[in-house]
Amino acid sequence: MEVKFALCLALACTLALMAAAQANDTYIPSYTGGDNYYNFFGGPSLSASVSGTDEFNRGDTVTLYVDLTNYGRITGFKQDKVPNTATEYALANAEQQEEAKITTALGVKATLISNNSQIEVKSGDQVVQALKTGDKTTSPLKFTVKLAEHAPAGTYSLTLKTSYDYQSNVLVYASNLENIPNVNLPPTFVNADWSYFYGHTTQTLTIPVVIKKKADFELVGSNGTLTASEKKGELKATYKNIGDDPVKDAIARLSIFKPFSSTDDQAYIGTLDPQEAKTVIFSIDVDSDATPKDYGINSEIKYTDVNGDTVISESMIIPVVVKAASSSLLLPVAIVLIIIIAAGGYMYRRKQKKAA
Repeated sequence: MEVKFALCLALACTLALMAAAQANDTYIPSYTGGDNYYNFFGGPSLSASVSGTDEFNRGDTVTLYVDLTNYGRITGFKQDKVPNTATEYALANAEQQEEAKITTALGVKATLISNNSQIEVKSGDQVVQALKTGDKTTSPLKFTVKLAEHAPAGTYSLTLKTSYDYQSNVLVYASNLENIPNVNLPPTFVNADWSYFYGHTTQTLTIPVVIKKKADFELVGSNGTLTASEKKGELKATYKNIGDDPVKDAIARLSIFKPFSSTDDQAYIGTLDPQEAKTVIFSIDVDSDATPKDYGINSEIKYTDVNGDTVISESMIIPVVVKAASSSLLLPVAIVLIIIIAAGGYMYRRKQKKAA
């Protein structure tokens, strides 16, 4: 019995070393006992694909749905011990069925990672309890992704890091078989004692995300210095199409608020090709009681895209400086002139009376 225990212990150590060669990390039960009739080779193999669309607009925060599929397979096996008795034949057959589970991924953890500043992953890890070979996740993994406001169009690759366990080996033991009248029934083992070995590994997969071509605008210049009580002051703004598509019938529009007002808060741009910039002028009135300080007026561009659809751009803030109205000298000068004229008239009339 001591010799058998020593042989089992040596066999367990050998199997642990073999499993470690196939995985990043291998762990075994606290107790290992039994015989090893087969060594199976292979394991899970995960593949990831986007469920639904992988094309999005820049500036959007979206949910990316990802399916995991297990294409694991058994690449081979090796007989380690030849059975001799009916019990051993039954044990070898039972072990073979259990060893086939080497392709099942257990406790799958998936982490989506972005290595590009244009895409930010906002959600954490996703977990799948088990995934048999040939199976796909029953519902897609969900990841929240934010695309940069002015991200260039194109295909970006995100990294999906997966880690999981898998059954690497099985040891089986039974002292005997119960007598079974019906040979079609599965065998019943007496004093059965089975031990399972598990490995842990990681897989790095790639998830594509496409940012669609689209016109995009940026305020590249402005001249907005106005004065309190000014009427029809000029507010200049230069817009550039930093996107990928041309636009037509573009109109720049302002969102006016006090102390500003205008009867001309729209300016026609027309056609604007990629990397082309145009300057427009708005006519702005400023309230007389406007507080001198820096302001920001929101603007947007309404345009027709390449598909003929009407689109409104993201808001762009035009900086505006309001200065205090300069005190006018016209009124004091006019008062002085009136006084001088009145005094002159008075002196003239006195002279006329004396002469008479």
